[in-house]
Amino acid sequence: MSQTFDVAVIGAGPGGYVAAIRAAQLGFNTVCIDNWKNPKGKPSLGGTCLNVGCIPSKALLESSENYRRATHGFADHGIQIQGVTLDLAKMLARKDKIVDQLTGGIGFLLKKNKVTSMHGLGRFVSGGDTYQVEVVDGEKREVIFAKHVVIATGSVPRALPFAKVDNQLILDNEGALAIPSVPKKLGVIGAGVIGLEMGSVWKRLGAEVTILEALPEFLGALDEQISVEARKIFSKEQGLVIELGVKINTVTTTKNQVTVDYEGADGAQQLVVDKLIMAVGRAPNTTGLNLDAVGIKLDARGFIQVDTQCRTIANNVYAVGDVVRGPMLAHKASEEGVAAAELIAGQKSHVNLDTIPWVIYTAPEIAWVGETEKQLKARGAEYRA
Repeated sequence: MSQTFDVAVIGAGPGGYVAAIRAAQLGFNTVCIDNWKNPKGKPSLGGTCLNVGCIPSKALLESSENYRRATHGFADHGIQIQGVTLDLAKMLARKDKIVDQLTGGIGFLLKKNKVTSMHGLGRFVSGGDTYQVEVVDGEKREVIFAKHVVIATGSVPRALPFAKVDNQLILDNEGALAIPSVPKKLGVIGAGVIGLEMGSVWKRLGAEVTILEALPEFLGALDEQISVEARKIFSKEQGLVIELGVKINTVTTTKNQVTVDYEGADGAQQLVVDKLIMAVGRAPNTTGLNLDAVGIKLDARGFIQVDTQCRTIANNVYAVGDVVRGPMLAHKASEEGVAAAELIAGQKSHVNLDTIPWVIYTAPEIAWVGETEKQLKARGAEYRA
């Protein structure tokens, strides 16, 4: 017999599991559906953020920064350390252990709050007063019913058609977190948050890192003065090679190398590296949801269309996090997850996208919130700097 729930949440990342927990706290019989599996093939909650995003990247950033200080920074403080060696396998194992602990913690939180957890791909079958949702896990299929649905399926790495990710030579964010040995030469396409953080990790561990960015400005979302200062630190002090205004022509691979042919400031250029990280952004993940069954449409960029309160065109269906408009940030997804649950409960709740903080966990760390001076000037607003 099919189970019936008040609220079904599809996705157990920072938007999904938070929405499910908040809905349960508000008295709703709630199910959280998620199809993520770890490298060992076991179900793993937490979505991209906990499994192959925010959490493991911060673990490696901390470890690599400690290594850099031991090999370079401590001497400036009069601390001499001899014979420092890198045990990369142990560093990666620590990262994996942290991921296991935190993803396991999500399972504990769901259980503690009496949220039913189901593993599999959630997809709409039909709508109406009650939604029929099919949960597919391999050959196993189960249908549930829910009065309200929250879509929190997150995002996937955006790909370039001429650079197929194999996570051997050409890596996405997941592959960039698990390189088994430090490459001598590493290329990164994209100078955004992921590109800079991953480039910093492997530079600290000994790789020669070149970052190629299509945009003519470095970190254009930042205040201009901070952007200029940050680029100076990354380039001159830390040794990251950063090229802006780049047009990638071709990416080719041999057995052990990747060659990138591109147009740069000095004309035609070629970069040959041992590994290439693709960090060209992320795309909303709507694959397999069967949104047509309930009349939900995507916008021109592939995002689920929602109003200011995360409501979709389908009655009692909400969408939160990376799958809708706004910054692709874990804390933004969590805030929207809480808002969706509270709106289902008839409470007043909203998320102000203009007050969401951004952070890049490099050294130095960079954080900002609200409009930049350039944006204020552009719209003729009065301000003090």
